[in-house]
Amino acid sequence: MTNKIVLENLKHRPMRSLLSILLIAVPVTLILCLIGLSRGLLEDSQNRSRGIGADVIVRGSAASSVVSSSAASIPEGVVRKIEEQPHVKLAMGVIVHPIEQPLNVMGIDLEEFNRMSGGFTYMEGGPLQTDDDVLIDRFYAAQKHVKLGDTLKMLNRDWHVRGIIEGGKLARVVVRKSVLQEIDAATNKVSVIYVKCDDPSQANEVAAQPKQLLAGYPVITMEEFLSMFSVKGIPGLSAFVAVIVGIGVIIGFAVVCLSMYMAVLQRTREIGILKSLGASKAFILRIILTEALMLGIGGTILGILMSYGAYYLIRTLVPASIPMIIVKPWWLIAGGVTIFGAVLGALYPGLTAATHDPIEALAYE
Repeated sequence: MTNKIVLENLKHRPMRSLLSILLIAVPVTLILCLIGLSRGLLEDSQNRSRGIGADVIVRGSAASSVVSSSAASIPEGVVRKIEEQPHVKLAMGVIVHPIEQPLNVMGIDLEEFNRMSGGFTYMEGGPLQTDDDVLIDRFYAAQKHVKLGDTLKMLNRDWHVRGIIEGGKLARVVVRKSVLQEIDAATNKVSVIYVKCDDPSQANEVAAQPKQLLAGYPVITMEEFLSMFSVKGIPGLSAFVAVIVGIGVIIGFAVVCLSMYMAVLQRTREIGILKSLGASKAFILRIILTEALMLGIGGTILGILMSYGAYYLIRTLVPASIPMIIVKPWWLIAGGVTIFGAVLGALYPGLTAATHDPIEALAYE
């Protein structure tokens, strides 16, 4: 009975119902997109770091807690000294240059990289051959609308796209190390050193040895570095997520409160008829709360669908810069937050409707 009355109420004013659902869907989409963007960026960086095949990382003194890049401040001769340490199989110096946030171009010695990681997987083309060659992954190629053999304008010079690689290793854009060192006026210097052990279980021991050699440079194991790629590892991100969730509750509360309050005013006479027929205060309140619940559920479903729309647009327009993912476990969280706000917003209108005097309500025009 209650559900039938609620459905008829929603159908009676379809435009108001649809607008309420749309406005409730906005915070759901906002929450899901925020979580998808933050998780996507962190997981992408984590996967590309893991794909290098290193066990220990030595970073420049200016490196942040979760960023492996910094200014090229490490003398390249240190790479060879690290290779002389016990249990070190290979050390590889890399120079990093930012091109557009959050993307970097990395200069590498391709032979060293192949020995450490097993090499790139080429979807088209092949390895670097000249100083003007560049390798880009398929996501960056799609974002920049370039293909094999095209010219790519970057760092104030033209680069020849020699190969398009599968993503998931090191960086999205790769050039020769010597060329990037020349561009950055950082001859014989690198930004970060990746170290591969002869036995991965010796990573902690190997990480402890270079600290004596590289005073002032952060030296950590790859597992420690990867553990930093979390929401808690980014300063302020947890608080930002909490603020967005709070905004979702407030928007849901405000939209439903306004919608239900107007609905109660418009149905004052109907409520009077129900009460004159013996409807209790609890029955009237249940109708209002059930309608708010249905609006909240509808808004949640629409918000999830809208998040897929945002995902499609981002993956189409900027797949390299913003690797968004769909985080399904957050569907229930976002929906719960929104429905809570919706039901909370319906309490005051519901209590107002439940306390209407039936005689006054019947006389209402």
